Amino acid sequence: MFKNLFKKENPTTEIYAPISGEIIPLEEVPDPVFSQKMMGDGIAIKPSEGSIYSPVNGKIAQIPETKHAIGLRTEDGIEILIHIGLETVSLNGKGFNVSVNTGDKVSVGQQLMEFDLEYIRNNAESDITPVVITNGNETDKTYTMADQKEGKQGETVIITASKG
Repeated sequence: MFKNLFKKENPTTEIYAPISGEIIPLEEVPDPVFSQKMMGDGIAIKPSEGSIYSPVNGKIAQIPETKHAIGLRTEDGIEILIHIGLETVSLNGKGFNVSVNTGDKVSVGQQLMEFDLEYIRNNAESDITPVVITNGNETDKTYTMADQKEGKQGETVIITASKG
């Protein structure tokens, strides 16, 4: 009788849009590293603003010196890479202003960085921002990508991770 009372539900993790803009399937990103999912599965967003917010509750795992990307790790071990624009590593940090440090705990909707969207559009290959699960093959989760065409930062769930 009590067995079902303590049964754990299949927990899901929701990954929210880290930036507002047009949602694009990862396969349509004009860079084979992302479109062929070499870094992992995910989704991309063509930004309508120049701020990145945390898509999950977790920790900052990595910020490259060039500030063009942020790596996060959720409380349940999912590793997420937010890569601002394409070929932005060559900008050497110009146009990016990061407001967190590696190891910081973050919550959904917390600002992580600001960037100069016009500068990126004028000086990088593209402003398309991939959001990728980099350790998807190492987790026991199934990832479902949203099919919406527009994402609102902190409100639109772009990826759902469910157990088993």
